[in-house]
Amino acid sequence: MQNDFCNLANMRFLQLKPLIKITAALLFMIRSRFFLLAMLIACLAGYNAMAQSKKIITGADQTNLYFNYLKGKNIGMVVNQTSVIGAHLTASVDSLLRSGITIKKIFGPEHGFRGDASNGATVDDAIDAKTGLPVISLYGKHYKPTSADLQGLDVVIFDIQDVGARFYTYISTLHYVMEACAENNKELLILDRPNPNGYSVDGPILDTAYKSFVGMHPIPITHGMTIAEYAQMINGEGWLKNHVQCKLKIIKMANYTHSSTYVLPVNPSPNLNMPQSILLYPSLCLFEGTTLSVGRGTMVPFQEVGHPSLKGKYSYSFTPVSIAGMSEDPPQKNQVCYGIDLKNYDVSILQKSGKLNLSWLIDLYKAFPDKPKFFNAYFAKLAGGETLRKQIEAGKTEKEIRDSWEPGLSNFKAMRRKYLLYP
Repeated sequence: MQNDFCNLANMRFLQLKPLIKITAALLFMIRSRFFLLAMLIACLAGYNAMAQSKKIITGADQTNLYFNYLKGKNIGMVVNQTSVIGAHLTASVDSLLRSGITIKKIFGPEHGFRGDASNGATVDDAIDAKTGLPVISLYGKHYKPTSADLQGLDVVIFDIQDVGARFYTYISTLHYVMEACAENNKELLILDRPNPNGYSVDGPILDTAYKSFVGMHPIPITHGMTIAEYAQMINGEGWLKNHVQCKLKIIKMANYTHSSTYVLPVNPSPNLNMPQSILLYPSLCLFEGTTLSVGRGTMVPFQEVGHPSLKGKYSYSFTPVSIAGMSEDPPQKNQVCYGIDLKNYDVSILQKSGKLNLSWLIDLYKAFPDKPKFFNAYFAKLAGGETLRKQIEAGKTEKEIRDSWEPGLSNFKAMRRKYLLYP
């Protein structure tokens, strides 16, 4: 009886053995999948932690490095809409005031403190409606703060987002603020921010005979420096009036390199309203010294170039119109312009090469039917002299033009290395 029971049990086991194997295999697979899933989650968490640890932290965001330093002092701030702190993009003026820091005056650059004035529009002094603070325009009656403007201030803060091009006027404002601070024995605290075009050092060196507010120093079109690095160069090269030296205190960024890609959280000016525009700007701004439109008067400025006379030579078209706060009277207003569309241009080409694109300027000049009217007087200021215009008119190749930038460009790069704060 016992043997019969054992035999029956063995038979049942043999019948169930395949099912047991399948069940065991399924359990192993489930456990393996959970293990793999757990591993994947752990890897993603690790990657996210690493990404967070490498996230660029602006000087302004590192409030622990300067808030206490500012308390008990009377502060002036050179700021605009890009001067923000934290994930909620709180205006730095508001953050400082809430922390008990005494702000006496605000200084606004081109486009104004709120960043809503059009290109080149004169900005008047005002009282800020939100804070009640006086706002002194540095793009109105004067570019440089006066002694009266700085009276009673202990420290001036410069916190403005630049885009790394010689003709972008915030570095000219920096120059004049540094000069005024040096002459009036005021310290300048710079809260550094990334240069979105920091990978590029390219273009002809400015001839100082053509010095203007869109080009003050003997540097190339793209200088590859942050505001703080550039301030050190201004001091170090003796570019301020009478070679005065500005006392600088710099709050560096964390995790920034000159090859870092950086998407600006706030538009730096009304017509640089997209990352694409910001990266194309150093190459396309030269067209502002021509009769062509660079898309001012459209919602995609610095992403298209054209002119009514190019009809039949280019199929792409756009029509500039008056847009309040961006461009009220754009070139070729209400005219259908034909030319090139760069909205989908792969800007990584510029990032990888570190160079300006000259081919658009050369090609559109060749296609333009009335060549004597292509360039205007403003081009020399943007290009830093007359040479580039003459080279294009003479039919020089891009290589020939680039070769002429040496040894000036190499000499600048060597000089630049002395002032870099980041790899």
